[in-house]
Amino acid sequence: MLDAHQHFWEVARGDHEWVSPDYPALFGDFGPKELAPLMTEAGVTHTVLVQAAETEDETDYLLGIADRTEFIRGVVGWLDMLAPNFGDRLDHYRAKSKWVGLRPMLQSHDPSLIADPRFGQALELVAQHNVPFDILTFPRHLPAMVEALRAAPGVHGIVDHISKPDMTGPLDAAWCAGMEALAAMPDIHCKISGLPTEAGADWTADRIRPFVEFVARAFGPERLVFGSDWPVCRLAASYAQVVELAKDILGNLYGPEDMRAIMETNGVAFYRLNAAGAR
Repeated sequence: MLDAHQHFWEVARGDHEWVSPDYPALFGDFGPKELAPLMTEAGVTHTVLVQAAETEDETDYLLGIADRTEFIRGVVGWLDMLAPNFGDRLDHYRAKSKWVGLRPMLQSHDPSLIADPRFGQALELVAQHNVPFDILTFPRHLPAMVEALRAAPGVHGIVDHISKPDMTGPLDAAWCAGMEALAAMPDIHCKISGLPTEAGADWTADRIRPFVEFVARAFGPERLVFGSDWPVCRLAASYAQVVELAKDILGNLYGPEDMRAIMETNGVAFYRLNAAGAR
């Protein structure tokens, strides 16, 4: 089984302002030795390690971990998409064996950044080079993201955490419209990840179920990919709970073949992972 979305960090590095004593579940060092036993217990055999800081330095740190950790099949890194040398930096990382994709942290910015012409030009390069592109947004970013993707056809993209809708209440019409617009683009996929953290401390599978069922209908099983979002998921759920939640909800929709695709082979195909863990 592939976990297509997990993070590592060390507090002393200071990469993440939000890793603080204010969030005791996240305030600590999280690396391969902490994750490995959880993976074994849950039946997960390999992962994709995803950036969580807007620096190339953190991406290099993660690539170093990946190079010495067999179960990490690839790293999704960060680049400044507004930088004038974006193309050169993209070429630099595309040459790294375990660098498998790019994620700008759009959720941290106003949606106007997505409409910036520099962002659009960078997105065209991403499409031209067929680079896997993680889309980290809140629902308020979806209209701008849809327009940007329409202007740069062919982006091989995946929506992280189903775009983080507020799952403490009913389905929101604007989120539904945005997700349907993204699903209408055949090259865009969706991660079933980061669910309990958006559903409140008292989350239940039944509260989350309508949101997962909606994106499942929109994208279809061939474009869904499982990810744990560990250790961020610790804010609301354990690693084992996240894995079981996905199996519970999706297992009521799909048979064994589709479930194997969602829980492993779709992610392997999306990030173009080979047996050695490189692109």
